[in-house]
Amino acid sequence: MFQSFDTTGIGSLPHTDPVEACRVIFDSVEIPFWPQLPHRSFLELMVPQYSEGFPFIKIEGDHVNIVEADELAASTFYETIANRGGFPISREYAAGFYAFIDTLKRQGRKLNAVKGHITGPLTFTLSVTDGRKRPLYFDDELRELALELLKGKASWQIDMLKPYADKVLIFIDEPILSAIGTSAYIGVSNAEASRMLQEIVLHIKSCGGIAGLHCCGKADWPLVLSSGIDVFNFDSYFFWDTLGIYPEDIKGFINNNGFIAWGIIPTSDAVRGVTLQGLSEQLERGLTSLEKLGVPRDKLIRQSLLTPSCGTGSLETEDALKVFSLLKDLRKRYVGG
Repeated sequence: MFQSFDTTGIGSLPHTDPVEACRVIFDSVEIPFWPQLPHRSFLELMVPQYSEGFPFIKIEGDHVNIVEADELAASTFYETIANRGGFPISREYAAGFYAFIDTLKRQGRKLNAVKGHITGPLTFTLSVTDGRKRPLYFDDELRELALELLKGKASWQIDMLKPYADKVLIFIDEPILSAIGTSAYIGVSNAEASRMLQEIVLHIKSCGGIAGLHCCGKADWPLVLSSGIDVFNFDSYFFWDTLGIYPEDIKGFINNNGFIAWGIIPTSDAVRGVTLQGLSEQLERGLTSLEKLGVPRDKLIRQSLLTPSCGTGSLETEDALKVFSLLKDLRKRYVGG
């Protein structure tokens, strides 16, 4: 599916110029991804970016609000779902996506793989609130409709990217998973979280995509690994030792040909102090911890990817460039080239 230690990114970059952002990406990784540019527009933040076309949400300035949809907009939305249509992301909401497509066209060759992404259904529905600060998640109908919206965003990307690559990898970005089970999200059941993830994973696969999931904190990894994903991405710089807590789940995932994408380059101020040697040692700790569980090293190597620990959109541009430079150099240390 992928080569050992192929690299990709999570999504966001600090750039405002989409063409320059794409240049950095294509120069840095084996699996190019389209860039989210939150400094360019509020609409490119991870929740607003995927709200387009959802008639029950209105964006006013820097606020995303739940509203009562007008009849025509709601009817069009339901019809699109019924017809299994996708929900496009416009240039206004994702300038980086269209610059990415333009770059692929100019290259004139089909790649092995490219990557897209969607905000996960839990993060999306728990981030959007009504006037009483009640998350959309707790409205049964809107939660289900939001899930359909995100499925449509995934299928639209897959259709748009298929002409340019043999494989289209879609990451489900679920940072809020790390808070499920805490007092902040009482009422969110593991069973419902699991169902939502499994549904969107199954949808991505049914559309011909490869499903990955990214969570930048420490979360319930068995819940994640049982969702059917092909690629599991976590912050291995800070949380490399959390996989060993669930030996049977991890071994089962790898034995089922799952890939672990090690988020080994920190995307905080910590990146200013790291060295290539230090990153290599940290990665070795993670690899060794799984070897001790009984995972053969050669199999683990074949099924490992490398990424930053999260998006670089919150960093200074210079720091973001260092993230990708370190990612590139770390891969070379393992595979040469």
